[in-house]
Amino acid sequence: MKEFELDKLLQAGEIKSELELEQAAQADRKLRLLEANSSIVKKKRKQLRVLIYEYEQNNWSTKSKITNKKISESDEAELLVDLQEDFIRNRKELIKSRLAKHNLNQQEFGRILGYKNKSHISELMNGINPFTLRDLIVISKLLKINLNDLVFRAISTDEQRKIEKTIKQLDKPNLKLNKKEFAFT
Repeated sequence: MKEFELDKLLQAGEIKSELELEQAAQADRKLRLLEANSSIVKKKRKQLRVLIYEYEQNNWSTKSKITNKKISESDEAELLVDLQEDFIRNRKELIKSRLAKHNLNQQEFGRILGYKNKSHISELMNGINPFTLRDLIVISKLLKINLNDLVFRAISTDEQRKIEKTIKQLDKPNLKLNKKEFAFT
């Protein structure tokens, strides 16, 4: 599953799916806690709330057509975001416990990763913006954390279907997606 990227969503200027809506709503709740310390975060939250409002007006108002498929898509997105949030919370606690072992604070940790902006490392730790692959490798090697504990590996049902369809089109019957390990359903 593609990790949520607040900065890219704000740059795109629109929410395009139920999954993005659920991720945006989750980010909004997190930003509410962080905005008191940063005018940048406050501005991002304001922009995000506009995008959420516009998406809901276009897709969930009395003017829009709410179908069973739309409701099902929303339910699946909510479940996936809940699972992702549990993962992010556990990853954050694991990283914080390892930082404490090394007597490092979050700001020092951010500097090690190459980030000078204090609010940016908070956004990464809270899953508002994703760690880069380089960040995750450094975290794994520095703090001795298995990469499987740093990378959310669920695949939505829609993504699974697309992958399976492509495999079928390529006529590769021996190639199978391991649904148990990566699927959330």
